[in-house]
Amino acid sequence: MTDATTQLQRLRASIDNIDAALVFMLAERFRCTKQVGELKAEHGMPASDPGREERQIARLRRLAEEADLDPEFAQKWFGFVVAEVIRHHRIAAEDVSEDAPERAAD
Repeated sequence: MTDATTQLQRLRASIDNIDAALVFMLAERFRCTKQVGELKAEHGMPASDPGREERQIARLRRLAEEADLDPEFAQKWFGFVVAEVIRHHRIAAEDVSEDAPERAAD
């Protein structure tokens, strides 16, 4: 094996480890946001919070700049994640409203 091939394998192994960590971190984030969605649904709160989203975008853009990551990319990634979270929150709200007659009977 050439030195370049060895170096490439090492770099790819690092990328694979980072990808695995990202998947597990994202899964943990979604576990937390699921709880948020359930809480919002139980209390009749809206699925989205535009003010918080704006603050989070500004915060993530700052973090991206500090990390030498393109802030536009960070914002696009966050936008995708938030859209998915809101979708989950709406599903949770629908589930709660469907269960409402059952709860009233309890």
